[in-house]
Amino acid sequence: MIFSSLLFLFKFLPIVIIIYFAVPKFLRNFVLFAASLIFYSWGEPIYVLLMLFSTVVDFVHGKLVYKFKTSNQPGKAKAAVISSVVINLGLLGFFKYADFFIGSVSNIFGVDIQLLNIALPIGISFYTFQTMSYSLDIYMNNEKPQNNIISFGTYVALFPQLIAGPIVRYKDIAYELTNRRENIDDFFIGIRYFICGLGKKVLLANNIGLLWKNIKAMEYSQLNVCMAWIGIIAFAFQIYFDFSGYSDMAIGLGRMFGFKFPVNFNYPYISKSITEFWRRWHISLGTWFREYVYIPLGGNRVSSLKHIRNIMIVWFLTGFWHGAAYNFILWGIYFGIILILEKKAGILKQLEKLPSFVGHIYSIVLILIGWVIFEFDNMQTMGQYFMAMFGLNGAGFGDMTVLYTLKEYGILFIVLILAATPVPKLLVNRLWDKMGNTKAGFIRFVMENAYNICILTLSTAYLVDASYNPFLYFRF
Repeated sequence: MIFSSLLFLFKFLPIVIIIYFAVPKFLRNFVLFAASLIFYSWGEPIYVLLMLFSTVVDFVHGKLVYKFKTSNQPGKAKAAVISSVVINLGLLGFFKYADFFIGSVSNIFGVDIQLLNIALPIGISFYTFQTMSYSLDIYMNNEKPQNNIISFGTYVALFPQLIAGPIVRYKDIAYELTNRRENIDDFFIGIRYFICGLGKKVLLANNIGLLWKNIKAMEYSQLNVCMAWIGIIAFAFQIYFDFSGYSDMAIGLGRMFGFKFPVNFNYPYISKSITEFWRRWHISLGTWFREYVYIPLGGNRVSSLKHIRNIMIVWFLTGFWHGAAYNFILWGIYFGIILILEKKAGILKQLEKLPSFVGHIYSIVLILIGWVIFEFDNMQTMGQYFMAMFGLNGAGFGDMTVLYTLKEYGILFIVLILAATPVPKLLVNRLWDKMGNTKAGFIRFVMENAYNICILTLSTAYLVDASYNPFLYFRF
């Protein structure tokens, strides 16, 4: 599924587009819903039933919540929304966390309980949060329920962002589900988004991911400081361009069909604090936890101790959402503690007084340490990698391998650094603004399309030829 999903999408998408724009408007949601089920069943045929079950359950619960709210029965409305949340979290918990809890109980009490070995349904963490947002939006934000189950099913199963987000809240596209207007401008904007995301994923993430794959396979007791830091920097670029690339492809596909999905990444590696980093990274997940967990708990409008509690709850859940492993919990707690220190210990105020580069260095170092925690689910291996990073394994600072690696990947690193900042975009926009006439507009049109065709051609060729093509966020 993971390797060939993009190739399948290339074959699948033109057919869907032709059918979608050929049918009358009232059938377009049905086309998208059917196409989404086909796309998902191609990789997860059995788990389509699980998605359909979630769709029906939340459709019914949304109706019940709205009925009880409008008939002044707050107790029943609250019971209905709790029922929806419990069913959704129950499904997510069973399929994603059952073996984690069984294994934890076995280790703690020294008993041998057989694992269930249940395959994780692809995208369940994303579409479960989407379906929960439906009943929660009706209850908390007075959204009206969807009357057409096909339209609601389209929201749940929409294939552009089904597998790895962004997480689209119901209130964000409630109007577009039934009233969107497709046009040629949005269609071509969508194509540009898609090609940009494809290039990020295939040309940048995959290539730097090969370097991380090779370094990760080394013996850590012999890994010197420079190679250890080069390795985790490579992983940081891989996960960013992999996930933001997929998000851009999803946003582009949605735009082609008239949906305006929220931006999911905003140059996170230019951040000058960890607080800023989490406003720029995986924005849709942060927004979900803020809207449906942090604010209902009281947010920052509570006592200092309760504020700290709220932050730690959110970050424990954020870590645990990413996977059924202790390293993800540790990763969430790690960032929760840093965010508390920034807010409560005055670190943010101090960073504002210092030169910008200090904040950048501070943020990048802490982010890279976080990625080590995120990547290694074996605590012993994680510890060994940290020892290599900080020169505690006796392997020294560097060697000729470092120089060879920098020579081999130096240009790619320069491209990655530039692509992770808004600098190229700002320079190009400034160039167009200076030209500013009709002839310049034509030149821009030709150059942008030539660039997009080049990226699409290179990406397609790489997909056909390459054997290393992981989607890192599929496993979450």
